[in-house]
Amino acid sequence: MLVPARAVRRILVTALCLSSAIVSHTAASFCGFYVGKADAKLFNEASQVILVRDGNRTVISMRNDFQGDLAEFALVVPVPVVLQKSQIHIGDPKTFERIDAYSAPRLAEYFDPNPCEVPRERAMGAMNAAPASAAKEESRRDKALGVTVEARYTVGEYDIAILSATESNGLETWLRQSGYRIPAGASKALQPYIRQNLKFFVARVNLAEQAKTGFSYLRPLQFAFEYERFMLPVRLGMINARGAQDLVIYALTRNGRVESTNYRTAKLPANVDLPTYTRSEFAHVYKAMFDTHAKREDFRVVWTEYFWDMSWCDPCAAEPLSPEELKRAGVFWLEGDDPPIAFAPGAAPPAPVSRSGAQPVMLTRLHLRYTPETLPEDLMFQETQDRQNFQARYVLRHPWKGDAAACAAATRYFDEVAKREEREAQTLGSLTGWDVNKIRARMNIPAAPKAVWWERLWR
Repeated sequence: MLVPARAVRRILVTALCLSSAIVSHTAASFCGFYVGKADAKLFNEASQVILVRDGNRTVISMRNDFQGDLAEFALVVPVPVVLQKSQIHIGDPKTFERIDAYSAPRLAEYFDPNPCEVPRERAMGAMNAAPASAAKEESRRDKALGVTVEARYTVGEYDIAILSATESNGLETWLRQSGYRIPAGASKALQPYIRQNLKFFVARVNLAEQAKTGFSYLRPLQFAFEYERFMLPVRLGMINARGAQDLVIYALTRNGRVESTNYRTAKLPANVDLPTYTRSEFAHVYKAMFDTHAKREDFRVVWTEYFWDMSWCDPCAAEPLSPEELKRAGVFWLEGDDPPIAFAPGAAPPAPVSRSGAQPVMLTRLHLRYTPETLPEDLMFQETQDRQNFQARYVLRHPWKGDAAACAAATRYFDEVAKREEREAQTLGSLTGWDVNKIRARMNIPAAPKAVWWERLWR
């Protein structure tokens, strides 16, 4: 999106637009209570993209959370081909809300049983489970600048042009003369895409058509194309970025987990116990945890927050998307008559289509915080053969409220609870960088004795 800075209170930098764990295992069956989630709205500068990929077919959905005068809105996206009008579609923002809610990091809670009524092994296990003339003039101008308008469409509330260019200065000049307020540095950012012979998808709001929609917001734009590279161009969106940006990608594939091939992909620490007092402030806890880990890795890691078969969940932060919702998101293979094309040689064959549910659709939720310095290349991806479920899930374990003298097992149980609570305090401190003594105070447990000098020496 190309917008003047004054028109935007919050810059949206999607993966495509120019705009102004450590623990991994299959989760056991969930028998506690799901109590909260941390969705993408938690991060003020977060952009969201739904990325559907199978073979060389790609469908991209971009949520335009633009704030400002709609007359100032514009979107510029590098695309590999000249898109036909039938390849462009207006999406539903509810699709983003649904897929975000389904895959959001979540908090679950359990309650310890009475240790006097169950064998000790079970009690401990419970704690640790898991016009024409004007047109001619424009044409002459475009030719002089090395810009070709390959196509023009109106789709919904958007006027769309598909451009090609031979040099970045000419494209920048064309955009400026056409009313787009380009930030400083645009020519340099456009140049790599011109060298790759990519086209440029340019959209702006048609105010008359927008008024007809009855919506007070801009609906998502979707486009489908065929391209051998599985990628998301993000560099163009950094020109007028103010500070670090967050990007949440919901990748929908047929077979396996998606990861970046040119940046390290890692799972966030998950499936760990947290102090029970964090129940009412989980969003704050998760934000602090993500902030801490992103900074520790110098904003150079693509974090996996969720990977699961879309047909089920455990625990469910929201119900899985229905086949109809998945189709609206861009999944094109659910009817069973659309096999993948240009499937990679030697790759495993696609999973069979189930007509009774949402299968086979795998969802990978990726979260990246980045700056122009930490993301020098566009994101490249691959679909792996990994189908091991993962979720950023955090656990509260409420102790039994009975009497420690009720039975011998109760005494041993409360000794274990004290040790568990200390581990929870240490875990929360490590994840968030918070002062462990302040955490202990919130938990109403005594501070640990100060280590003597030789213990500090060998720590």
